[in-house]
Amino acid sequence: MQRFCREDAPGTIYALSSGAPPAAIAIVRISGPEAGAVLCALAGALPVPRRATLRHLHDAAGARLDQALLLWFPGPSTATGEDLAELHLHGGRAVVRAVLDAIGALPGCRMAEPGEFTRRALLNGRIDLAQAEGLADLLEAESEQARIAALRMAEGGLSRRIGDWRTRLVALAAEIEAALEFGEELDDEALLPPAFDRALAVLHEEIADILRAPSAERLRDGFRVVIAGPANSGKSTLINALAEREVAIATPIPGTTRDSLEAPIAIGGTALLLTDTAGLRETSDVVEAIGVDRARAVIESADLVIWLGAIEDAPPRSVSVHGRNDIPGREATPSGYALGLSALTGQGMTALRDLIAAAASAEIRSDSLALNIRQRALLVDAERALAGTMTESDPLLQAEHLRAGRAAFDAVVGRADVEAVLDGLFARFCLGK
Repeated sequence: MQRFCREDAPGTIYALSSGAPPAAIAIVRISGPEAGAVLCALAGALPVPRRATLRHLHDAAGARLDQALLLWFPGPSTATGEDLAELHLHGGRAVVRAVLDAIGALPGCRMAEPGEFTRRALLNGRIDLAQAEGLADLLEAESEQARIAALRMAEGGLSRRIGDWRTRLVALAAEIEAALEFGEELDDEALLPPAFDRALAVLHEEIADILRAPSAERLRDGFRVVIAGPANSGKSTLINALAEREVAIATPIPGTTRDSLEAPIAIGGTALLLTDTAGLRETSDVVEAIGVDRARAVIESADLVIWLGAIEDAPPRSVSVHGRNDIPGREATPSGYALGLSALTGQGMTALRDLIAAAASAEIRSDSLALNIRQRALLVDAERALAGTMTESDPLLQAEHLRAGRAAFDAVVGRADVEAVLDGLFARFCLGK
């Protein structure tokens, strides 16, 4: 696989970092050893560092390109760890194209690849791998909870936690090394102090607590809410009302829905994935029977089931709702149901949305760190290493377990063995990031 950022000639990179034109303002970023020279070529001289300066821009032939605000950030204390410049242009397509063409004509400059600005920040030590992954999740966040979790990661929430754990792990490893060094002078029972086991148990529990929290993928994909019940119980009408669009075909004919239909929505800043299912009943129709089997499988994997059938038939993790209260004879909600509603008239819909939001909030903690698949796998390795240390009595083997835990911590933040993940990570970024 070709390296994302060529070490033999990294050069100076540039790209449009704002949205696609036309727009009121377009921001072009330039990073690398020639960033200052680019500003001099376009604007005649470097502006005062970190102060917005209004200048006219010209190309190599002297033709005026635009009047723009310039920002100059000498490295290494910049977002990328290199000399960095920003041009705040008028956001017309022709203006942006002319300025980009003028920069590209200068020696040593090339268009940035997706995520290359952030990759340079990582390679230059301005951020670590966990922060870069948090930034990628932040760019893709579609719900308030996903945004908060990704921002916490991008601002170093996990990195600080890993740093604290690693420091404590190193201290524990030092105690084992001291015991191994001077163990012959001590009684076997006194090789390690009682505080060692307590500190190890506390560290193990802190890691386990984070592993119990919802993953980054879970926050992004949404809390899974399945609408289920017998045939012709109003499931399709209800999902259409919750999604506020026509997701499913709703008719009075039993068995209309033959397959599971999904609709992503957000309630109260929480991403939800609504699923409409085939009505649960015995049927000789082969296609409908397949839909019923799929419905049962979806119900088993749900975080919450909105059940529209009889209470005694409700599956686990379900809330029984008395639907179709607009039909004569069904106006009263029987005892035992969480609420009654009519998806057609809107009766009870606000209460149902509040109920779903409360269930999702209880499941998805807003104060936790949301790990992605890679981070979770490494912290599982660290947790197992600490568990191995806790059950092992031989100090040599304990020391080996702690070394494995430290290696997992290092891999989370990118201190070791991370090149394989970088190309896939930064391919998720836009050109100007």
